Amino acid sequence: MLTDKQLGKLKDELLERKEQLQRHLDNDEKTLHGQDEQERYGELNTVDNHPADLGTELFEREKGFALDDHAESEMEKVNQALSAMEKGTYGKCKVCGKDIEYERLEVIPTTLYCVDDTPEKTPGTDRPVEEEILTPPKNDSFIKGRRDEVKDYQDSFQEAARYGTSETPSDFNGTYDDYDSLYQDGVRSNDGNTEDIDSFSATNIEGKERKVVPNEKMEEYEDKLDREGLESPIGDIPYKKRDSYISDKKK
Repeated sequence: MLTDKQLGKLKDELLERKEQLQRHLDNDEKTLHGQDEQERYGELNTVDNHPADLGTELFEREKGFALDDHAESEMEKVNQALSAMEKGTYGKCKVCGKDIEYERLEVIPTTLYCVDDTPEKTPGTDRPVEEEILTPPKNDSFIKGRRDEVKDYQDSFQEAARYGTSETPSDFNGTYDDYDSLYQDGVRSNDGNTEDIDSFSATNIEGKERKVVPNEKMEEYEDKLDREGLESPIGDIPYKKRDSYISDKKK
């Protein structure tokens, strides 16, 4: 049975915990619940934000709601424990009526059950809504073959990108009538390389032993130079008088 000193110490801990939880809930009531997304993050409009930034803000907002749910659950447990103290039943198991060890109450002052009669917690069964349309890979591969299954092939990104990306027409070569046509036959400029030659030239890790890695881009590069009759994009090497950047001799 708990002594008056032990009971007083546990009550002080419960009251302190209740004050902390109430302070947390009152603060979130003004900020998290009392403000919309634009007010909370100081944004006049979130349309121009990058999708990753919006995803981060949404995650933080959802995390705040989850923490509030947990705080409300803890507050209910604290109130039940304080109510049991007023009734004189605190420290006795609600199921078997036996005394709860003080050491257990020191660790979990909100508990109303002994170790043997603690209710089993049922794990949550709710799952993300995305799982209704997403399927895991089979045989360590996203290439699934037949039977109307999801297929991941070369143009799968283009198909998904038609529904919207953060890219603009400046990221593509050529002229397009509208955004919808960007991924129908659009080609990203230089595949991330500054110059065409970067896609088939290489060196070792120290920047030495320069070599050429033949590929389709190299063939297009050579064909383009042949059509223009040049040895390089800036002219012939060594320089020749017929190069466009050399002015004609004065007569």
